[in-house]
Amino acid sequence: MSKAKSDPIFEPMPIPEPTTSITFADAIRDWLKQTAIRVDPISLQGYEILARVHVLPFFDKNGVLLKDVDRGIIQSYINEKYENGRKDGKGGLSATSIRKHKNVIFQTLKEAVINNQIPSNPCQYINLPQMQRYEAHYYSTAQINTLLDCIKEEPLYPLIYTTAVYGLRRSEVLGIKWDSIDFNTELVTIKHTVSKVMTVVEKDKTKNASSYRSFPLIPEIRNLFLELKQQEQENRQQLGKDYIENDYVFKWDAGKPFEPDHVTRKFSQLLAKHKLPHIRFHELRHSCASNLLNMGFNLKEVQEWLGHSSIDITADIYAHLDVTRKQTMASRIGASLTAC
Repeated sequence: MSKAKSDPIFEPMPIPEPTTSITFADAIRDWLKQTAIRVDPISLQGYEILARVHVLPFFDKNGVLLKDVDRGIIQSYINEKYENGRKDGKGGLSATSIRKHKNVIFQTLKEAVINNQIPSNPCQYINLPQMQRYEAHYYSTAQINTLLDCIKEEPLYPLIYTTAVYGLRRSEVLGIKWDSIDFNTELVTIKHTVSKVMTVVEKDKTKNASSYRSFPLIPEIRNLFLELKQQEQENRQQLGKDYIENDYVFKWDAGKPFEPDHVTRKFSQLLAKHKLPHIRFHELRHSCASNLLNMGFNLKEVQEWLGHSSIDITADIYAHLDVTRKQTMASRIGASLTAC
């Protein structure tokens, strides 16, 4: 026997009444407070800066209520930032930056839906600017050798050399501690990171599981680390109680570890000083990948070396540089065809 239509089990779920008093700006602030207990400090700092500099001023100014936020309001924000979002007045933000803005708005509205403050999330229907492919700059093996030869007497030389060999992220090379290096098994393991958005954050974990990886301790790097260990011991003896104790490998003579901003700034200055082509510090990592591909290593091998979570990431960035494989393919298909 079928149940009557009045049976509660067949009654539709009630649509929640939208919260009437909270502004969207305050909803963003509430979301940031909740997010603080769910994400790592670096991600939180990024959200907070973006919200403080861009999103909150916009929505504080128009005073729109959470319940009144619709696709049109969000789209007007996105369009404004894409056209005129730069704080230096030189135009709009990139498509990549716009997606970060959209994420803050989307996550805030998603939280409001979960909390029954609004019935649905209008952010899912907005139009985003088309992504433009970023073309990174690379150094060839010869250019890397020229760079290393020019900076041999610089304090950052060991750090830059290690970065170029292993293709490390800035956070990874700065995070190398003495417990990362095993001189017996001749391995260096990437398991700590040092990053900065607003403040320096030290973490005993990597970006993702695949970023936790080990490299062979080649003789050149081994000797470099042993020299740094000896220098550290001598500096500790000379400075005594004034020496800043820590387990990091790359540091000043007084023991203070190099900060992320200093590495980026000084690297740029060194290139200018020696009249070398400008690349970003992160592009040492790209240069490593490019050189590995040119040596004949395949994308899967490069993925594992760089610690990408997916080969799709490696392919998206570097597939067009896989020259050796393409030359082999071209030679084979050319040899298989008879010219007219």
